Amino acid sequence: MRTCCSSTGGQLLLGDSFNSSLFSQNLTMFLSRDSESDQLEMAFNAEIEVKASRNVQVSGCLGQCTSLEVKNEIVSDLDMLGTGGTAEWRCCSLSTGSTLCFIFETTVSQEVSMAPSEQLYLQFITSYQHANSQRRVRVTTVSRSWMNENNLSLSAGFDQEAAAALMARIAVTKADLSGGGDVQRWIDRTLIRLCNKFGLFSHDEPSSFSLPDNFAQLPSIVYHLRRSQLLQNSNTSPDESAFYRHCLMRQDVTTSLSMIQPVLYAYSLSGPPVPVSLDVSSLQPDRILLLDTFFHIVIYHGETIVQWISAGYDKMPEYGNLAHLLEAPIEDAQLIYSRRFPMPRYVVTEQGGSQARFLLSKVNPSKAQTGVIYGGYVGGGGPDLQAAAILTDDVSLQTFVDHLRRLVVSSALNS
Repeated sequence: MRTCCSSTGGQLLLGDSFNSSLFSQNLTMFLSRDSESDQLEMAFNAEIEVKASRNVQVSGCLGQCTSLEVKNEIVSDLDMLGTGGTAEWRCCSLSTGSTLCFIFETTVSQEVSMAPSEQLYLQFITSYQHANSQRRVRVTTVSRSWMNENNLSLSAGFDQEAAAALMARIAVTKADLSGGGDVQRWIDRTLIRLCNKFGLFSHDEPSSFSLPDNFAQLPSIVYHLRRSQLLQNSNTSPDESAFYRHCLMRQDVTTSLSMIQPVLYAYSLSGPPVPVSLDVSSLQPDRILLLDTFFHIVIYHGETIVQWISAGYDKMPEYGNLAHLLEAPIEDAQLIYSRRFPMPRYVVTEQGGSQARFLLSKVNPSKAQTGVIYGGYVGGGGPDLQAAAILTDDVSLQTFVDHLRRLVVSSALNS
């Protein structure tokens, strides 16, 4: 069913029933009209044609489209990804947020080097029917300089966020065709090769390993990708997996990153809301946390906050600052909720609550959990200074990075 929906430009919605308010709100937003023109905010029957200069071929397109089976000299017959084997695609509908990922490869052999002054060109010709029935054409042309693989400009132009979104799309595509174990191994091999190519290190010395600034966040993003609901099937129904993957294949880089590595904000009486690391250490008793995973918006109350609410302090005039603190994450969540499509599930929970799992399953378990019961504390200095404990079999981010370092600097890999 997901394939049918994606191929025809449809939208998957996840809900308990057709009578639920979430479904009706999503449907209303999907059919919303522009305030000025009173037209639907979408386009129909779009066709995208790709043209490329010599020595460049297109391997495929990752996104919600179908092949028009137009083959020419720029179509690659090897390593097709997504919808390949063509230079033209059809998208039955497009919205302002529709995003497609095109994969290209070069046909220049390693023995032949291109002059740095020579440019390669890519052109995208998109024709579509506007909501007012007009047929429109948009042409986008981009140019890049040729460079060899050892050129410093190659690493300087690397976009780690776009690379993570691309890895996620490829991983999801592979997961639909094979088991999850093969996908995890592909992700690990890709990350190891990338770090080995662009990292700085001495052989067999893990402590010497470092990455340039524009690569530094990629291991952390990949760590969260491996644990995300996009690839993990445990505690996720087939319908939920199909919905999550469908949404990923149509969103832009920024939105895709929120699916992979959710954003976490902390609210406290000590100052304004601040973004905090997606780590168990951020779960402090005197904080309210707002987690945005794109699919869920979670408001999490620490134990001290829950005790203040139970005592009724937020209803007392002399504790007006506490009432404002409780309202702040709700207002921010409503702002996110009103602008997002599909609308996320809204969850309010507390430490030790059953729905706290939506947050606990996302944070990095950096603290030791040995001998600690669920809902307790880790660290020292009393409960007010400690973070909530998490019992999990997942390794921490630090363990993941340490193991990555050892593999990258290994002489066996570099021989």
